[in-house]
Amino acid sequence: MDEAGSELVFVALGGLGEIGMNVALYGVGPQHKRKWLMVDCGIAFSDEAGVEIVLPDLTFVEKIKRDLLGLIITHAHEDHIGAVAELWPRFQCPVFATPFAAALLAARLEGIPDAPDIKISTVKQGGRIALDPFDVELIPVAHSIPESCALAIRTPHGTVVHSGDWKIDPEPGLGLPTDSARLTAIGDEGVLALVCDSTNILRDGISPSEAEVALALTEVIGGATARVVVTTFASNVARIRAVALAAKAAGRRVVLLGRAMERVVNVARENGYLEGVDPFLSGEAFATLRREEIVILATGSQGEPRAAMARIAVDDHPIAKLSPGDMVIFSSRTIPGNEREVGRIVNNLIGQGVEVVTDRNALIHASGHPRRGEVAQFYEWVRPRIVVPAHGEELHLSEHAVFAAERGIETVVKARNGDLVVLAPGAPAIIDEVPHGQLARDGSILVPLDGESIKARQRLAFAGIVTIALAIDRKGEMAGVPDVVLTGLPEKTASGVALDEVVDAAVFQTFESLPRPKRRDANVVSVAIEKAVRAAVGVVWNKRPAVHVLVIEV
Repeated sequence: MDEAGSELVFVALGGLGEIGMNVALYGVGPQHKRKWLMVDCGIAFSDEAGVEIVLPDLTFVEKIKRDLLGLIITHAHEDHIGAVAELWPRFQCPVFATPFAAALLAARLEGIPDAPDIKISTVKQGGRIALDPFDVELIPVAHSIPESCALAIRTPHGTVVHSGDWKIDPEPGLGLPTDSARLTAIGDEGVLALVCDSTNILRDGISPSEAEVALALTEVIGGATARVVVTTFASNVARIRAVALAAKAAGRRVVLLGRAMERVVNVARENGYLEGVDPFLSGEAFATLRREEIVILATGSQGEPRAAMARIAVDDHPIAKLSPGDMVIFSSRTIPGNEREVGRIVNNLIGQGVEVVTDRNALIHASGHPRRGEVAQFYEWVRPRIVVPAHGEELHLSEHAVFAAERGIETVVKARNGDLVVLAPGAPAIIDEVPHGQLARDGSILVPLDGESIKARQRLAFAGIVTIALAIDRKGEMAGVPDVVLTGLPEKTASGVALDEVVDAAVFQTFESLPRPKRRDANVVSVAIEKAVRAAVGVVWNKRPAVHVLVIEV
């Protein structure tokens, strides 16, 4: 593209500052005539009050949607495809994915009422997508889900390698290993920039192989004498396969618990990734199998409150019940932010007398992301002039930037969500900031995560709410007895006084202290009582609840 003022730019709307919610955009052309390519559209998880799922704010994508040529999915993890169903109607561009990712996305859409009709074009690993001025090659990489891809994005200004999620694993359990020969050949052609996974940049060496994990699972499950539950990421088909084969070697049958895992298993079978694996049993088979002949594969390795594992841990699952001496294997890594929820499950299981096995006890999990040694190898394959650390929190991105500089990378761009980075021509630099943010899935509605409704809910969770309703007549007298409800407050103060008595006293004393003309003004009465009740409760509790006062004039 020889058009005057043409540039190659990059901007992330998610994934550069948090684990998850990955969305990247590449643009080619002059400032107001750029053509755009979108890579991934994922979700993240949240511990905010009442919010489990967070999606990227795609206001910027809506602004440039007429020039958006396509969305390419690198792989089928939720943090890369989980927002497509809800957000695609806002930009409605063509979608490209490998057969497995396309099938999993389609299966997900089937379970959503009034889901959008998204036409997904399938491209096999190693295939290419021509979207002028972009030419994109899907390069096989090993990861914890089948058909993961790095992207070689060729443009008139140079080639960018977008790593996606990857690791180096010569025996990934199923699917193709990372294609070092192809990456090296692309490096020989010349690579302008590498946008690279930073998730495990804090760890030295090389990640363990899925083959090693499979051996360890076979040993642990083979040595168990009672029930075995294995919880892992529902999308990790290689791990599901390894558990199934370990169970078969131990003379056990596998029962699936969790809709997400059932969906993945169905798609994996349709795509040939579970050949040679016996059919899994449904939850109803639990009651028919002896303790020593069952392995349960359960969702909820991240502490999700409604998943199977959380319910099993508090003996609330309608089907699966554990007994002392049973074993639970966490074949997963706790995602940052989920430690408290996972810890609660582990403690509840131990309290039941259940043996808990984690990656602290045995090699029953391997990350799907590269450690420092693998990132260094990737650099040697593609030899980029520019590195943009991606897919990580602030610590990961900062450490990756230092690592890249130490490895002799010519330019390291320390971008964050919303930063518009010009990669070529000339020296790379952050030249602008585009609209970005986070949306909370609040029930069936998307709202800003930093919006007032979420902030108010946090305040309510911290100090509760006092609701007061009272009536006043035309003479400025209280008609009847106020209705007072305390929600989320303790019943008594530290000295044993009932808290509702403190509130009642504040209501009556404040009302009586007002001059009679002011008592006739509902707004004045409401504001005065609200301030007085907050103050009175604050004195005896050292917390100030929200106070809502409804004054009715009769």
